[in-house]
Amino acid sequence: MPPEETLRWDKLLQAVRAEYPDLYRSWFKELVPGQFKGGELQVRTPQTTQVRYLRNHCTQPFIQAAMSLTGRLVSVHFVSPVEDTQLGALPEPLGGLSEMPLSPDYTFEQFVVGPSNRLAHAACRAVCAQPGTLYNPLFIHGPTGLGKTHLLQAICVELLQADPPLTVIYVSCETFINDFVRAIETGRLQQFRNAARQADLLVIDDVQFLANRESSQEELFHTFNVLYQSRRQLVLSADSPPSEIPTLEDRLVSRFSWGLVAQIDPPNRETRHAILQKKARLRGCEVPDDVLDFIAERVESNIRLLEGALTKLISETHIDGKPMTLETAREALDGFEPRPARLLQISDILHAICQHFGIRLSELLSRKRSRSVAYPRQVGMYLARKLTPLSLEEIGGHFGGRDHSTVLYAERVINLERQRNKATAETLSRLTRELLARP
Repeated sequence: MPPEETLRWDKLLQAVRAEYPDLYRSWFKELVPGQFKGGELQVRTPQTTQVRYLRNHCTQPFIQAAMSLTGRLVSVHFVSPVEDTQLGALPEPLGGLSEMPLSPDYTFEQFVVGPSNRLAHAACRAVCAQPGTLYNPLFIHGPTGLGKTHLLQAICVELLQADPPLTVIYVSCETFINDFVRAIETGRLQQFRNAARQADLLVIDDVQFLANRESSQEELFHTFNVLYQSRRQLVLSADSPPSEIPTLEDRLVSRFSWGLVAQIDPPNRETRHAILQKKARLRGCEVPDDVLDFIAERVESNIRLLEGALTKLISETHIDGKPMTLETAREALDGFEPRPARLLQISDILHAICQHFGIRLSELLSRKRSRSVAYPRQVGMYLARKLTPLSLEEIGGHFGGRDHSTVLYAERVINLERQRNKATAETLSRLTRELLARP
């Protein structure tokens, strides 16, 4: 029998799900496999966000699963009907904005609505129905890990699907600041302004990082005015309302409050249960209610921690072949320790790296590859992977708009260096202690 005939799509999906339960998604069943010929398999999906997720996270898992099934070298390529050569890694900004990739998991369909977030969810839906007119700007605030980023990205996904020609820009506040600084240093300030001010939808996450950034506040003030006056939509998020962001200029506080300011609170137990159920089904896994109740009771305040506990349980049950029972959940999550109430921010790590190695932030985020800059940058990426819940793409965006492969490489390099070099291990331990000790 020819090798090509031995690769069955259902078996391939089963293999990926068994070996990589944390990466598997229920919508994998909707993927359309092409002809498997000459050791190459093309897999089609209609959504750009899904293609990015697959390329950035799943290429190697699919290849390994296919090679295990066929016993020969295989390449797997994920494509969409409208192929974009830059889907896998966003281009380096030339004075513009380093747009952050959208997650295929962050849609309105995957968002669980409860008493704590009903207003914010309704406002986001309304913005999608009438962008630039109703609730402009929309400002969502609440503690870390409650779904602000999910809602912001859901708006972007919804509008892009409804009207693909729209110019939608989603960035973190730190990315906005870093690209602004780089644009000044490289003499490309006008290109940066054009990129930001020609957007039909500008979404900025975590604007509390504007604190003590006078020049960045000035730039965002003028960008805000241009977009608002041309009736284009702005959506912002922060961990506190505009009036409580330290050193935020009064004129920005006023403008951020022009539209609607909506708060998100920690979810109640019923909502946490529903969130866990939705997350489990997204991974193609049915979890008994008593197990979901156990996790919902154990983790109370943070949706990211809820998801982390669920992912740990699903991974361990799949890998060890154990049944999904309450006893298994207690055993699997026995060592699960929630993060401190205050999660580390990338800004904490950036500042700690600059202070420890004696370099400027602009150097750390620059294109420089000298050892004196590249090594601290790699240490920072390593610590971000270990101490924050951010994705590879998000970490790369915060470190000067680098792609996910750069972050993975940095993690591997520093992990090897840590094992071989006692001084590196001591440096990492010291920086970790200092970061975790921050109030």
